[in-house]
Amino acid sequence: MKDDKSTQKIDIDRIDLEKEKEKAADLPGLIEFAHTVGGALIRPEDKGKIKGRAMAAMREQTDRQLGQLYEQMQTLMHQARDIKKRVEISERIYETQLNFDPIIGKTYYLYEKEDGSDVLSMIAPGEWGDKLPFKQYLASVTLLSDHTWEVNKGQK
Repeated sequence: MKDDKSTQKIDIDRIDLEKEKEKAADLPGLIEFAHTVGGALIRPEDKGKIKGRAMAAMREQTDRQLGQLYEQMQTLMHQARDIKKRVEISERIYETQLNFDPIIGKTYYLYEKEDGSDVLSMIAPGEWGDKLPFKQYLASVTLLSDHTWEVNKGQK
């Protein structure tokens, strides 16, 4: 008698399907490894790491912008101090007795008299000769177009 197994007809298509089912996952999108030979490895994203990187980038950018604003504020504060100094020296000069009409853009010299009052002169300290007729030389100033006076660099 012949063996029943040898007489049974073998279904090759069915064998191939069963082998494929053994190799494939039911839900391939949920496994942690590639489910085919050429498939890409898919890992769940670490949301904490992503948020951390985004926060670091955001802080770096805002710190840079705040630094730029701080520099601009410093420039504006410096300009405001310069204007305040010009106003103070201008008020001091306009309180003196002017014996001439100052010309815009010309340089003049501010002196303090023995009595403590100020005088504006067209004569520079070095042009007086041996003796300065005032208590002290205060500053070299230039009349600006807005009628404020600017203390020249290197002066008091």
